[in-house]
Amino acid sequence: MSERSEVGEADLMTEIAALYYVEGETQEAIAQRLGISRIKVGRLLKRAHMEGIVDVRVRLHPAVSAEIEQELKRRFGIKRALIALDHGDEERQRSNVASLVADHLARTLDDGAIVAVGMGRNVGSVADNVFVQQARRCSFICAIGGSLRAGEYMNPDHICRRLAARFGGESETLYAPALVQDATARERLLDNITVRQTLDRARRADIALIGVGDLSENSNMARMGWFTPQEIAEARLAGTIGDMMGYDFIDIHGHPAKTPMQGRVIGLSISDLARIPDVIAIASENTKAAGILGALRTGVIDTLATSATNAHTILSLDEVGRR
Repeated sequence: MSERSEVGEADLMTEIAALYYVEGETQEAIAQRLGISRIKVGRLLKRAHMEGIVDVRVRLHPAVSAEIEQELKRRFGIKRALIALDHGDEERQRSNVASLVADHLARTLDDGAIVAVGMGRNVGSVADNVFVQQARRCSFICAIGGSLRAGEYMNPDHICRRLAARFGGESETLYAPALVQDATARERLLDNITVRQTLDRARRADIALIGVGDLSENSNMARMGWFTPQEIAEARLAGTIGDMMGYDFIDIHGHPAKTPMQGRVIGLSISDLARIPDVIAIASENTKAAGILGALRTGVIDTLATSATNAHTILSLDEVGRR
C-alpha cells in the first residue's frame, strides 16, 4: 500500500469511527452513506481500535461509583475517589485506573500548575492515557530520583517528559539517584544545591502523582533489587504493610514503619506531600489493598485512584479494624 493510500485509509477509518461512536450511526447506514460494504465498515472499525484511533472506556455506573466514593470520603477524609472497573488482565486494569487519573488531570490542570511526579508502573501508565485537545503550560517535576534498574517507563524523569509532551508543558529532572546506601549519604545529597532546588520546587506543587506499593515479591523495589528478600521479609514481620512514593514505609495504621529500609531514598517525604493540595495516590493491583489502607490512614491523600475490588477490600479491612 502506497503512503497516499495509507493516509486515505486512515482518513476513512477516522470518518467511520466518528460516524459510529460520535454521531450514533449504524454500520449499515455508514456503509450506504460512504458507498462501501457493511463488512468493510466493521473491519475498519476493528482496525481503528487496534491503531488507537478509537479509545473506548467502560466505567462503573455513576450511581455505583458515587456510593463507593462517598463511603471512602466519609471514612478517610479524602476529597475524591476514582474507581475503575476490574479487569482480569493486570495491564488493562492498570490502564483503566490510569485513564481516570489522566481525565482528572485534564479537567483540573490550569496554566502554570506544577505537578510533582513519582515513580512506578501506575504513575507511568497515566502518561500513556492522556488525551487532551488543548495544551496547558504546566511543569512536571520529578519528586524522586532516578534508577537505571527502573527502566525508562517507570523512571520519574521519563514519565515527566511524557506528561509534558502530552499536556504541552515542561519537565524538570531531579539529578540524583533514587536510592543511596545509608541516611548519611542521603543527607549529603539533600544538601546539594541542584537537588535541593528541584525538591523545593516539587514541594510547591499543586498536584502530586504517587504510587502506593506493597512488600510482595512482585513489588518494584523487589524487582529492581533495591532491598534484599531478607530485608523485605524482616520489614513485613515488623509490621510494614507498604510504601508511598516507593520509600516512605508505613504500617497498617498509617504510621512510619520501623525498618532499616527507611531513610535511603532521595525524594519528597510524607510531610512534604501533606502540604500539596491534591495528592493523587494510584494503585491498580489487587495485592495492594492493605498498603492503600495504610496510605489512606496517613491523612495526606486527597485523591485515590484504584480498582473496584480494591475499594471494596479497603472498606472491609477498615471495618474489621474498627471492631
